[in-house]
Amino acid sequence: MSFLFKSSNAGATEKSISLEEQQEKINELRKEFGEYSSPDIQDFLSDASVSRFLRARNWNVQKASKMMKAAVKWRLAFKPENICWDDIAQEAETGKIYRADYKDKHGRTVLVLRPGLENTTSATGQIKYLVYSLEKAIMNLTEDQEKMVWLTDFQSWTLGSTPLKVTRETVNVLQDCYPERLGLAILYNPPRIFESFWKIVKPFLDHETRKKVKFVYSNDKESQKIMAEVFDIEELDSAFGGKNPATFEYNSYAERMQEDDKKMGSLHSSTDSLLESSGKDANGVDSDASSEASFYSGTDSPKHEDSEHNTPKKNG
Repeated sequence: MSFLFKSSNAGATEKSISLEEQQEKINELRKEFGEYSSPDIQDFLSDASVSRFLRARNWNVQKASKMMKAAVKWRLAFKPENICWDDIAQEAETGKIYRADYKDKHGRTVLVLRPGLENTTSATGQIKYLVYSLEKAIMNLTEDQEKMVWLTDFQSWTLGSTPLKVTRETVNVLQDCYPERLGLAILYNPPRIFESFWKIVKPFLDHETRKKVKFVYSNDKESQKIMAEVFDIEELDSAFGGKNPATFEYNSYAERMQEDDKKMGSLHSSTDSLLESSGKDANGVDSDASSEASFYSGTDSPKHEDSEHNTPKKNG
């Protein structure tokens, strides 16, 4: 139950509660989802996952319940675990998002984002590729790590590269469906014009997520220290001040992702087999049981909302 200790590194705004109290709240929240669940969200309802939603709502069970029910509803409609490489291969052609072949010094998966290389106009396709990348990044985390790093390269970026609609939906997905998954977001060499865009985007981010965003400039020695503290410079891409000359290569990356697809398929096959052996049907419930709770139905994705009584939310 190592996930119970992770909140010890949280910011000062997070409520401090004992490990016993944490487990009690986890158990209380899980009861709201019933004894059974569909196989596609088995891992999503693990103690570690429930803990992340509780921490995102400062251990308030009622608020965490509302947030998690919306996320479960979104997952059952969007089915992120079923997205495969062939579904998003076109989106990946330019390397606008890819998982680096190295981790940071804390063992966190690194997602490289290059919004200036946007190659499609479909907001649906772009979000689908983002979700695919998030799922694969999470799948490749080590057991003792639950967070990832976003490393953004602004080369060739313009205001037209990132539609506000896609940006806002990206924030919604990350904060509302993948809380406590972002450890650090580095914005590397953003152009001056990005300042006006940031003023628009910043209000979409909750306080804790904003604290994880760091601006780094190649001509600023102080901000460059962040890179040396977080990454092994020998492994880091040269585009970010590292010594690794390797660049994104589509065909080799496609092979990596197809291998990930196979791994994820195997994981879900194992889950399905366990459910079948326990006498549950394809939806993860006993054959004589009633249908799952009403919040499992529907297709609307969660929307980023201000928490009640203007209390700052803690996500990311």
